[in-house]
Amino acid sequence: MKRRVLLQGAAGAAFMAGGAWPASAQTRAETLRYVTGATINTLDTTMPGATRESFGLSMNVYDRLFSFGRKKVGENWAFDPDTIRGELAKSYSISPDSKVITITLRPDATWHDGTPVTAEDVKWSLDRHVTAKSLAAPQFTTGSLTSADQFKIVDPQTVTVTLDKPDRLALANLCVCYAIMINSKLAKKNATADDPWAMEWMKTNTAASGAYIIDSHKPGESTVLRRNEKWVGGAGGALPSFKRIIIQTVPEPATRANLIERGDADLAIDLAASDLPTIEKSAKSKVVSIPQTNGFTHISMNTQMAPFDNLKVRQAVAMALPYEDMFKAAIFSRGTKLYGGTWATVPPDASFPQAIPNKTDLAKAKALLAEAGHPNGFSTTFAFTAGQTATAEPMAALVKESLGKIGIQVEIQKKPDAEFNTLESEKKMPLFTDGATAWLPYTYYFFYLYFTRDQRWNFSSWKSKKMEDLTLDARYQTDKAKYEEGCKQMIELFNAETPLIMLWQPNHDAVMAKSVDGYTYQFYRQADFRDLKRV
Repeated sequence: MKRRVLLQGAAGAAFMAGGAWPASAQTRAETLRYVTGATINTLDTTMPGATRESFGLSMNVYDRLFSFGRKKVGENWAFDPDTIRGELAKSYSISPDSKVITITLRPDATWHDGTPVTAEDVKWSLDRHVTAKSLAAPQFTTGSLTSADQFKIVDPQTVTVTLDKPDRLALANLCVCYAIMINSKLAKKNATADDPWAMEWMKTNTAASGAYIIDSHKPGESTVLRRNEKWVGGAGGALPSFKRIIIQTVPEPATRANLIERGDADLAIDLAASDLPTIEKSAKSKVVSIPQTNGFTHISMNTQMAPFDNLKVRQAVAMALPYEDMFKAAIFSRGTKLYGGTWATVPPDASFPQAIPNKTDLAKAKALLAEAGHPNGFSTTFAFTAGQTATAEPMAALVKESLGKIGIQVEIQKKPDAEFNTLESEKKMPLFTDGATAWLPYTYYFFYLYFTRDQRWNFSSWKSKKMEDLTLDARYQTDKAKYEEGCKQMIELFNAETPLIMLWQPNHDAVMAKSVDGYTYQFYRQADFRDLKRV
């Protein structure tokens, strides 16, 4: 048996619906006020339509069996997908054939109602995730977790997960936002014959064991959390530093920034990139900027739609883009470039996303267009969603100008979010920009998720039998050297075929009071209150 013992789990506006600051200095020091632009629309993160804010709340209120580790990136912190640590799991072991995962639970873990966490609860939770009609089931499928029959109770503290084949994403899937562990006895009390998984009840109620307990929740306004004094899932068994969290919905980015500058709030994310240089000079607040290592911004071309079904047309577009100008205009150079790679055909390593060797060369772009049968260019549209106007609009103007220089006439289309998402899903846009984030940031998973199969996230509708074969082999490959070689071949094929154009990884920017420390960039791009402290 391969056995691993896991690290232990990881006055201004008066203040609107959240109430005024606590009176005593001690209580004020132990309270964090977080202002966010969107809303927590469900307490069950597995529900279709759940917002990222709901994901963030869930990670603080619910435990999972496992979580990703935490590592330093420069002077800041980010999640570490290469380290798996326990939350409700005390340890795990993997059978020699890598098909059976045996999970031992923490003996002292309890639910928020004080009852013990048992293998029966874990089995019920996993059964729910692969059986109920929720967001969990399709995600779990990527780790070969598809049937309730795979989960067995060995004893009150032990559960096994059995796979048909070794799957490198099985364990990682037990770390994601959907993999919540649920107090099954409480949930079943609120289930019905028509709703055996208590899905309706859990939208507005919790059955959790996590670091924080919900004291109050006003959808669209505020949520107040108190620390779970019996939580055992923290690193080294430590409790979170903050005893109280006040989450406030404040739609306007400028208002959120002002609240922090005045000392009326402690933390905000998703502020306008144009405001950040000024905030960085503030004496009262600071900005923590960490590249979104599990994401990328891209320009996609529909490979099943003329003229972008022609490789030379796609290559011409890639060579005509004004990368540096877009990087500065769209995100004020706040990110990591995914263009300008120094390699030609063979990537230097198996990591992805990485800088692709795309550079601006208008003369070569025009020659490629002529070779493709479009010496005089053609007309097309370039779309982006209204929700990304601040970054996409200046980018679109530069795309239109630069492509015009090689004869491609571009009509810019700013689409309402709902319309854009529908058109993207139905593969009806020829040329557009969007962003993408993979919760499981492994090279194989990026290519499996974004560049294979006829599904929502294959932005460019790319069809490649070779890519399908490479990702299928990598998914079940247990030899590290062979896996990495396969990943390099995926990157090489992607570069050669140019189904979409990688631009950059934007920074995740968190603005906070200078007294707050420990912010961690998480794969779900929300605040993790468990690591924060006041210094």
